[in-house]
Amino acid sequence: MSCSPFDLRDYFLRELTDPQQRSVEAHVDHCPACREELERLRLTGSALLSLGEEEIPQRIAFVSDKVFEPSPWRRRWAAFWGSTARLGFASAAMLSIAILVSALTRPAPAPVPQQTVATAGITSAEVDQRIQSAVTKAVAESESRQETKTTQLVKGLAGRVEEEHRMRLVAEADADHLDRRLHTVTLSAGNYFRPQLEQGAAQ
Repeated sequence: MSCSPFDLRDYFLRELTDPQQRSVEAHVDHCPACREELERLRLTGSALLSLGEEEIPQRIAFVSDKVFEPSPWRRRWAAFWGSTARLGFASAAMLSIAILVSALTRPAPAPVPQQTVATAGITSAEVDQRIQSAVTKAVAESESRQETKTTQLVKGLAGRVEEEHRMRLVAEADADHLDRRLHTVTLSAGNYFRPQLEQGAAQ
């Protein structure tokens, strides 16, 4: 808001009298704020004057006007795709063309190698013979493994029996030695206590 005694817009549009115009000019020379406001008004006026004049439309167009009607080609195209039967026929035709193109562009099957054909000619007798040979080999390997395990178990059992027998012999020897020592101690005790017993009996 300016502090000028008159409205700066009236001054810019030259709606003031000559004395009022001079009064505003004198005020603007000493007031920076009013000078800046007047400069903005001048820039706005220059921008408005630089715009070209445009003719005001005489009538507003409506959708019902001929200008907005689709062309005959568009109407036929919309009628074609709007029909369900025609759309189905077009889809079937496109599918048929796709199948035909796929069949024509499919690569030829690769030839079967001669070795495969020869392998396929093996008789059932040869197959049975190979199966029998494989089964015999598997059974022989299984029996060999079983025999090895049995031999190891027998050896382990024999060693255990031998160890138990040796321990039994040691125990029997120890018992015999203990019996002899006990007999010796008994005899020694009898020889020691017999004179005393005989003397006591004599008294």
